[in-house]
Amino acid sequence: MSLIDEVEAALDTIRPYLETDGGNVSVEEITPEGVVKLKLLGACGSCPMSIMTLKAGIEEAIKKAVPEVTGVEAVNLTSMDDPNAVLPEPMR
Repeated sequence: MSLIDEVEAALDTIRPYLETDGGNVSVEEITPEGVVKLKLLGACGSCPMSIMTLKAGIEEAIKKAVPEVTGVEAVNLTSMDDPNAVLPEPMR
């Protein structure tokens, strides 16, 4: 099994929780240093708690399942990068 397959398998264990809240992630890159770069999708892209989810949930699940991974980072998008990006609601 390739490294990307191992990372995807680890993500599959937590995707149901992300999807419950209307979010998901996709693997964009795994660097030679073992850093997994993820794109936050749907509600995850605009959630103010996404950094906590990334570090406490996603990173821990990946590192536990794939010891070669040294870290996890989010690839942040703006509406100019992705026309389907979800932008946060303005504060009322």
